[in-house]
Amino acid sequence: MSEIENLLREDLRGQSPYGAPQLDVPVQLNTNENAFAIPEDVAAVVAEFIGRELRGLNRYPDRDAVALRTDLAAYLGHGLTADHVWAANGSNEILQQLLQAFGGPGRTVLGFMPSYSMHPLLARGTGTAFVDAGREDDYTLSPAYVRAAIEEHDPGLVFLVSPNNPTGTALAPEVVDAAYAAARGIVVIDEAYAEFARDPHATALSRLEGRPRLVVTRTMSKAFAFAGARVGYLAADPELVEKLLLVRLPYHLSSITQAAARGALACAPQLQAEVDELKHQRDRIVKNLRAKGLPVADSDANFVLVGGLRDAAAVWRAILAEGVLIRDVGLPGRLRITAGTEEETTALLDAFDAAMARHPEDFATPAERTEAQRGESQ
Repeated sequence: MSEIENLLREDLRGQSPYGAPQLDVPVQLNTNENAFAIPEDVAAVVAEFIGRELRGLNRYPDRDAVALRTDLAAYLGHGLTADHVWAANGSNEILQQLLQAFGGPGRTVLGFMPSYSMHPLLARGTGTAFVDAGREDDYTLSPAYVRAAIEEHDPGLVFLVSPNNPTGTALAPEVVDAAYAAARGIVVIDEAYAEFARDPHATALSRLEGRPRLVVTRTMSKAFAFAGARVGYLAADPELVEKLLLVRLPYHLSSITQAAARGALACAPQLQAEVDELKHQRDRIVKNLRAKGLPVADSDANFVLVGGLRDAAAVWRAILAEGVLIRDVGLPGRLRITAGTEEETTALLDAFDAAMARHPEDFATPAERTEAQRGESQ
């Protein structure tokens, strides 16, 4: 053990940082980014908003990002105001601040894996014990399952993801209600992909009123094609939002970031058209892979989880050999695919055709696929 390793916190020794493979290939469908660059007219509006701030960069930004929070509240609707909203550098920082404020040493956060892989890493970084309650056999969550897990572990926080990453499945409203009723602590609904849901009303935002311990987190990385800007936010009871100011760093959100986000929010209708196209390509992937006999769960995100693979790592390599990068998330027999442009989707489907023709041994038999597909559609 090196001198530096020896000085590191014991719970961090031997750990690896978060990361996803980034390879220089023609089609990259592995990190759930928005496949479309920001349109020129939207970019011009964002640039205008940023330009207004440039002369004032000698001054600190609005510490509490009131104008941005006002715009975010207007975008979310549901009667929310700036007091109900908090913003930070990506939803990861939002989640980290929640753990800093309501987690920490001696406290636990309950998650349901497989889900967003940053949840246990953020918990570890804040000294919060992460408890994995797992999922049901089909990777879904029922109200009874969630209620039983909360009653067993009595966590300080509960993390639920809807639509879930990597499965793409959305939570039924009854699951949110059951979790809140069973928990004594903070219940966080991570809705990073909410704008891609097949039912636009399927959001826990409608559950916020009268539930002061409920939090809904969002991001501008996906639907707003703003991954490089790093803007995340939450909606919650104003008292809970106020408590987060105890752990936020001063001036944590730069003037440039706030301005850029406000410019993008002003163009939300234009950006929604690209969301609709990505939803179309997502559904095209589901339909075509099912036609090939591969089980794919219905998705409410900008990605799909495909099964029916005897050797997921081998299929990943075969798809990569065709110039398409997708994600091996470590689930047996499954791979995750981000929805891309029409051309990228065509390349992906062609890559699967080639892989199935050249390496049939890496895929389940037709009878095995049929059985798996029946389970996905239940």
